[in-house]
Amino acid sequence: MKADLDSFDWAILAILQKNNLTPQREIAERVHLSPAAVQRRIRRLQDSGVIAANTAQLNPEAVGRPLTILIEVQLVNELDALTAGFRARVAAEPAVQQCYSTTGHTDYLLVVTAGDMQEYQAITQRLFGGDQNIQRFTTSIALATLKRSLQMPLPG
Repeated sequence: MKADLDSFDWAILAILQKNNLTPQREIAERVHLSPAAVQRRIRRLQDSGVIAANTAQLNPEAVGRPLTILIEVQLVNELDALTAGFRARVAAEPAVQQCYSTTGHTDYLLVVTAGDMQEYQAITQRLFGGDQNIQRFTTSIALATLKRSLQMPLPG
C-alpha cells in the first residue's frame, strides 16, 4: 500500500536516503519547514513504515567481507510447510544481505557476503545442508561492484 506523501515528505526522504545523519535543522532549512515540523514528519514516516530502517552502509572490503555472492535456489516444492525451515534459516543468517522470492527458473535469489570461499562453503552448508526440499543452488561470484545502493528513485 502506497503511503500518502506530500512534497515535503518526498524532499525529506530524498535527503535522508542520501545521508540519514543529516541534522534535522539542516533538513528544515533545505525543505523550508521548521525543525519541529521536520522532526514530526520523520517520526510519522518511521511510525508508518515508510522509513524501514536507519542503518550504516559498510564497505565490505574494509570489514573483511570482500566476496559478494549471488545464489539462485531451486526448490522441489514451494509449499509453505516445506519452505518454512529454509526461510527461517535465511532470515537468521547474518551473511545473507538480501533474499527475494522470484518468478522464472529460480525460486529464490540470495545476495550473500563472505570473507573467503571457506566461509562461503560453511554458509551454504548452514542454509542448504540436509534440506531435502532444495533441488539445487547455483552460485555466481561478483567480480566487481559497479553500484551498491538501496536508494529508491523518488518524485521531484
